[in-house]
Amino acid sequence: MSSSGATPKKMKKVEVGDGDESRDYDAETQKALEEIDACQNEIDALNEKASEEILKVEQKYNKLRKPFFEKRNDLIRKIPNFWVTAFVNHPQISAILDEEEEECLHFLSKLEVEEFEDIKSGYRIKFYFDENPYFDNDVIVKEFHLGSSGDPASQSTAIKWKDGMDLTKKQKEKQAQMKNNRKRVHEQPRTFFSWYTDHGDASADDIAEVIKDDMWPNPLQYFLVPDIEVENGLEEDEESDEEEVDDSVVVVEEEGDGEDEEDEGEEEEVDEEEVYEEGEDEAGEGMEGEGDMEPEGGEGDNEE
Repeated sequence: MSSSGATPKKMKKVEVGDGDESRDYDAETQKALEEIDACQNEIDALNEKASEEILKVEQKYNKLRKPFFEKRNDLIRKIPNFWVTAFVNHPQISAILDEEEEECLHFLSKLEVEEFEDIKSGYRIKFYFDENPYFDNDVIVKEFHLGSSGDPASQSTAIKWKDGMDLTKKQKEKQAQMKNNRKRVHEQPRTFFSWYTDHGDASADDIAEVIKDDMWPNPLQYFLVPDIEVENGLEEDEESDEEEVDDSVVVVEEEGDGEDEEDEGEEEEVDEEEVYEEGEDEAGEGMEGEGDMEPEGGEGDNEE
């Protein structure tokens, strides 16, 4: 007995990619998948080559940018409290600053971000301080190692706190006091120096990323934030003042029209009163005339 209809294509079991699961495909689909896989390998090879060339370009321009970063730091030294002002004006950095840390950062005179020669392997953030009442270090450094082998890790220079000035210890004491007072403490609040000494999860260090990718490339924008806001505020005030003036002019005109209408109404009322009074006068005169005529009639009667 012969079967009717097209004969189904032979199914073939194939593994594509690095997945553990295998599926059955017909010969045509199998061939297309193999070609796609080969094409994808070519794309991956080009992407890897592009990454290597991009790395070389980044290294080249890092060297070209370095003298300008150094010149900028020299100029920044001429402006008092530049870095602490920029930090306080930055929404994410200011969120982790407490009052005493802000006072300490008034002594921060220089900031540098250095990427390792192999950019993908990591970077370091250097904080330079003038002589201050908090610690003896001239510079403290936090490094991030992001090599392909192993998990990302960080390390930092130990801070040589002066007696009674350890801000990290003071923060812990505050937390202990809050717990003793039975106040609800949802989580340990992060501060600047607790961030600096924290090496728990280098891959999720958002503050380091903000300093490296946002603050360091252009700190001037954060130093000038209040001035920019003031300028924008003045422009908005001027616009609102102009709108208020226009509104007041319209209101005055409307009030003027209302007064004219009231004046016209008053004039009409006065005219009606005058007409009414004149009518009364004429009626009075008519009555007087009639009074004068009656005696004449009476005289005639008498004569008869």
